[in-house]
Amino acid sequence: MDALRVGLIGLGTVGGGVAQILTHQAARMAHRSGRPIQLTRVAVRDLTRSRSIELPGTQLTTEALAVATAPDVDLVVELIGGLKPARELVLAALNAGKDVVTANKALLCEHGPELFRAARERGRCIAFEAAVAGGVPIIHTLGQAMTANQITSIEAILNGTSNFILTQMFQKGAAYADAVAEAQALGFAEADPSMDVQGTDAAQKLGLLTLLAFGTRVTPDQFLVQGIDTIDLDDLRNADELGYAVKLLATARLVEGQLEMHTQPTLIRKDRPIARTDGPFNIIGLTGDVVGTTWYSGQGAGGLPTASAVVSDIVDVAAGRAKTNFDLLDLWGNHPPFSLQPVHEINRRYYMRFLVEDRAHVMAEITDVLGRNDISLASVMQRETAEPEDDTIPRQKYVPLVIMTHRTTEGRLRAAAIQLEKLGCIRTPWVCMPMEGIPL
Repeated sequence: MDALRVGLIGLGTVGGGVAQILTHQAARMAHRSGRPIQLTRVAVRDLTRSRSIELPGTQLTTEALAVATAPDVDLVVELIGGLKPARELVLAALNAGKDVVTANKALLCEHGPELFRAARERGRCIAFEAAVAGGVPIIHTLGQAMTANQITSIEAILNGTSNFILTQMFQKGAAYADAVAEAQALGFAEADPSMDVQGTDAAQKLGLLTLLAFGTRVTPDQFLVQGIDTIDLDDLRNADELGYAVKLLATARLVEGQLEMHTQPTLIRKDRPIARTDGPFNIIGLTGDVVGTTWYSGQGAGGLPTASAVVSDIVDVAAGRAKTNFDLLDLWGNHPPFSLQPVHEINRRYYMRFLVEDRAHVMAEITDVLGRNDISLASVMQRETAEPEDDTIPRQKYVPLVIMTHRTTEGRLRAAAIQLEKLGCIRTPWVCMPMEGIPL
């Protein structure tokens, strides 16, 4: 068969890994796809930059559009990220009769309907395994291996960077800023890590999985999204003492015919697989109505794991599998989508940590607010503070107070939060995180 000619847009951490695999493992790729795969053109930002990889027979250029539309390119691999000019480049490639492989979850989350419609109209395909969970083949799993099931629940750690940061904080006692800096030094986090630590990256990935699993398009602005940038080491240690681990948990599940969705730091019972997943690893739990719950885990941050997923898509395009699978995926079909559960109806347990004045009646003031909002307490933890030997020495003014609630709704919690903010005995800001599971 004729060679599949590949045009690569972006030769950064992931793009460099893709080029390395295609050039160093050319025989393996040809054997597994049934035809040679040839890297013909690569678009880079700076032609003068020194590179550790040699690309014989490959034309380097700064003109990304020229790669997307070149006559000697059959498949365009977009690895520059972001929305612009990625959208224009993908559309140009499709209009020029090229198939597309992308790792750009932000692009698919924002412009997916337009891009997939364009691909179908032109008889082309878009493969995007690398857009979610790095090297974990979760797109293939949802689109193929789980097709006998109606997915009823997704629980996942979808951002390896934030998981690495939380692991470093808890296991090494690192300050948040130091853990972020280490993630950047190791190549797990970008120079601007805000997409990772604020939960946006995980929420975009959850949106793609929700689309595949439930046939419903939901964007991050439609559900609860919170990051790890307000989490303190004390919260991680408190959770551990109570039998939990804190993870940035992305959840989508069917509750009485509606989709409950949120991406938030969450206390997860320590005996669950998701709580034991540390470092730059992702884990996804899928529950189907036939198979039950299955787990998928692997490295979700770093260049080579993502490059592995990109190359698997390239091989699928070369072998013809990607086009078949793309045509069968009803990503933006006409079937009625599930409605999104209103935020105020989400029902969970909660962890709350306050710094409160060390004086009489404080507990009564707080529990009064919670009680008036029908929020019941499961446990209260306040460590004993040192008592001054001399009555003339004032006691510590503020002390930590941890409260675990029984199940309640997000609406009740928000109503109580407004009233708690007005109490003079609480120093703001205070911490509130949802909980999954019951204590050990």
